Amino acid sequence: MIELEQFFSCPHCGETISMLVDLSVSEQAYIEDCEVCCAPIEVSYSTDDGELLNFIVST
Repeated sequence: MIELEQFFSCPHCGETISMLVDLSVSEQAYIEDCEVCCAPIEVSYSTDDGELLNFIVST
C-alpha cells in the first residue's frame, strides 16, 4: 500500500484538513466527516501507477 497525505480545505468550514489517500487503488469515492466541523465531505480521487491524478471534495 502506498499512501499520500492530501491537504485540502473543508467545503463547509474552510479549515485546512488532511486525509490519507491510498495510491495503490486506481479509483475511490467515499464520504468522510471533517475533523473540525464534523460535516460530511464527499471525496473522490483517481490514481495511475502510484501517482495521484485528481482529488475532488464536495458537499
